[in-house]
Amino acid sequence: MPHPVAIITGAGRGIGRATAILLAKLNYRLTLVSRSTDDLSQTQRLCRIKGLSQKKTTLLAHADVCDLDAVQETVRLTIKKFRRVDAFLHCAGLAPLGPIDRLSPRQWHATIDTNLSAAYYYCHALWPVWRKQRGGTAVLVSSVAARDPFTGFAAYGAAKAALNTFGLALAREGAEFGVRVHTIAPGAVETTMLRAVFTTQQIPPEKTLDPANVAAVIAQCLRGDLRFTSGEVIYVHQTA
Repeated sequence: MPHPVAIITGAGRGIGRATAILLAKLNYRLTLVSRSTDDLSQTQRLCRIKGLSQKKTTLLAHADVCDLDAVQETVRLTIKKFRRVDAFLHCAGLAPLGPIDRLSPRQWHATIDTNLSAAYYYCHALWPVWRKQRGGTAVLVSSVAARDPFTGFAAYGAAKAALNTFGLALAREGAEFGVRVHTIAPGAVETTMLRAVFTTQQIPPEKTLDPANVAAVIAQCLRGDLRFTSGEVIYVHQTA
């Protein structure tokens, strides 16, 4: 495909934005999903495919990934505009920090829905598309917190651990018609979400990954460089 199509959640900032910028350089047409209109517009301005207008190459979806109807509409509009979907990248995340007795039921459900349920909603909607296309790739952004959560990350760690298993199950289901599913579990990434929880004294910037580091691994998954890891969890962390 000269211009494959990808849906990216959490595209307004962080890993999602870095991934969108990189994929635009690789000639992907993009559906950018976020609840923030301003953030999405900024990401769109940074995503350019040489020789094509941004209106032809990007679709902005101001949507909540936890809203099933909004997810289904996003997939429908993507197919209407681009005629296909080759990749789904779940970069949206939510990570409240606090002890279990201070974690409200509302926070619990929001964390599970953003990190886990949203992945199900999108894959549920895309599965018939990929079955018809005889192929597609999903990349789910997990976290090292799935196997080693910080104290106070009960909901986030649980959601990401479940996401890891969900990715394995999807990879096994999709193998028969050419679908690959990769789960990437980075360590601390220098994002707004990280700094909303941890100070630079707790996690120094030199100990964090740049969002572009994670985007590069996502691109490897899409290119097929890591095709033999479908279903596995790929851990990415700072070694220095």
